[in-house]
Amino acid sequence: MKILRTIQEIEEYTKAVKASGRTIGLVPTMGALHEGHLTLMRLARQSCDVVLASVFVNPVQFGPGEDYDAYPRQFEDDCAQLATVPVDAVFHPDPVVMYPSGYATYINVESAITQKLCGAKRPGHFRGVATVVVKLMNLARADKAFFGQKDAQQVVVIHRFVADLNLPVEVVMAPISREASGLARSSRNVYLSASERTAALVLHRSLQAAQTAFSQGEKECLRLKQIVQTVLGSEPLADPDYVELYSFPELADISRVQGPALLAIAVRIGRTRLIDNIILEAEKPCC
Repeated sequence: MKILRTIQEIEEYTKAVKASGRTIGLVPTMGALHEGHLTLMRLARQSCDVVLASVFVNPVQFGPGEDYDAYPRQFEDDCAQLATVPVDAVFHPDPVVMYPSGYATYINVESAITQKLCGAKRPGHFRGVATVVVKLMNLARADKAFFGQKDAQQVVVIHRFVADLNLPVEVVMAPISREASGLARSSRNVYLSASERTAALVLHRSLQAAQTAFSQGEKECLRLKQIVQTVLGSEPLADPDYVELYSFPELADISRVQGPALLAIAVRIGRTRLIDNIILEAEKPCC
């Protein structure tokens, strides 16, 4: 596995890959890799000739008071996991490589899709995400880029700027990877104490309760959100940040689920902010 740290190194590597007629699958990450990340890389392995992962804690998507400095960094462990896929190359630049002195260009998706959910709670977050993903797609010369459903709003935003900027990249969203307990895998799970990890299971339970009600015929958004809020309220350590339900992938306001819809939550367990979601979709007729 090649380790690429500079712009020159990644450009030379991807130029040679493309010159040989091979396709490139990009999996952007901030490191602290877990099975969810590896699932994305295996998908890339199945559909692309070369798999290129990035491990880069992107400073411009963190706001004041967020956990940029504390975010887990464990590059040697990450490389050991990447080798099991296997991944062909990993891009691991220093921040100054991506944002050198005088850097002044950012990508803003000026749409309602960035003004709700995490976009409303973390101003400037998607400006940072869009900027780094565009840079990584260009540097990787990616044919496909792979992201997880846990960050469903992020995937919607990425689809938007890929279409708007006519980027020749196919965006692939994989289902949420969960632990056996149902907890959505996240690099931030390492922050949780044993008791907080148990408490965090309430996120999945709340979504499951809404899924069950939906399957039994409940389509009113207010009622589905109330079901989630009631379950979350049963856990003393859970402090909900938002519980929202929008059409998917448009993220439009709805009062009743009539097509695919994203039920998304953000909850603080202790000092750790976790997100999770499900996509509600009516069962298709059997014939």
